[in-house]
Amino acid sequence: MNLNRIDLNLLVYLDVLLRERNVTQAANQLSLSQPAMSNGLKRLRDLFGDPLLVRTSEGMAPTERALELEPIIRDVLANIDRAVQTKAEFDPATHIRVFRIMASDYAESTLLPYVLDQLRELAPGITLDIMTPSDVSFLDVERGKVDMVINRFDAMPQSFHQTHLWDDTFSCLLSPNNPVLDDFSLDNYLKANHIWVSKTGMGVGVGVNPDDVQRLGWVDSALARLGKKRQIRVFTRHYQAAMTLAEQNDLIVTLPTRAALLKSNNPRVVLRQPPLKIPPLELKMAWSPLLQHNPGNQWLRRLIAETARNLPVPKVASK
Repeated sequence: MNLNRIDLNLLVYLDVLLRERNVTQAANQLSLSQPAMSNGLKRLRDLFGDPLLVRTSEGMAPTERALELEPIIRDVLANIDRAVQTKAEFDPATHIRVFRIMASDYAESTLLPYVLDQLRELAPGITLDIMTPSDVSFLDVERGKVDMVINRFDAMPQSFHQTHLWDDTFSCLLSPNNPVLDDFSLDNYLKANHIWVSKTGMGVGVGVNPDDVQRLGWVDSALARLGKKRQIRVFTRHYQAAMTLAEQNDLIVTLPTRAALLKSNNPRVVLRQPPLKIPPLELKMAWSPLLQHNPGNQWLRRLIAETARNLPVPKVASK
């Protein structure tokens, strides 16, 4: 291929077209007219000898060749961006910036307060915009609209960078007046009423099917391996709501220990170890490859990872 006939802007057009899969939306993102974007797509088709995007009943769909090109083009543009950027030093003590972080309320309440303590001391000009998983899509992260995401993830795009923050065990939270406390055995645990709480990944949630054990998560999968099933009376995606509901005399919530310990001084609930073995959950932080080499992003990621690593491992006494 003759490199002299390649307009690098066309690679930018292709990257955005493959993200949006819509000529009008791609044009809007690049502040181009639709005819200019359509002309760009025609030139790209000529350049690669392939239609790249074809119209279907569900909109524009990439060809096999386009799917092969997508990660390559993204890497090329990222490398060019790094090459032409002025290497800027990031001074947390003087820098003023807003970082957007998507975090579940579990991560928000168990990790981010300690991160904020560090920021007050080391980076007083940094502000955190904390978003919920429902506010953010994988596409938002891929485009770098969100600096990082902190949650538990069943699946994640392979292009994302990620790091492990911690593993957490599970504990039970229930009212001291709950009769199941007289004998907190597995049999009585199964006879009791339960609160299900989880918010994995990101994006708008959908309704839960109580019979779909695989999608119910750690606790119910562990019970299923024993051939058991609990009676779930409340489904919620909010840990704070679940912990408040646990104050009722007939409900149990089984949730990550770091979250349960937030209520350790609340006289309306008690903590107990579950009467079964539940595999630990993994909290991760992930970010876009577009932000991998951003100095400010790198600094905050290191701070969050170090803060998570230095927090004590929680324990709940068996009773």
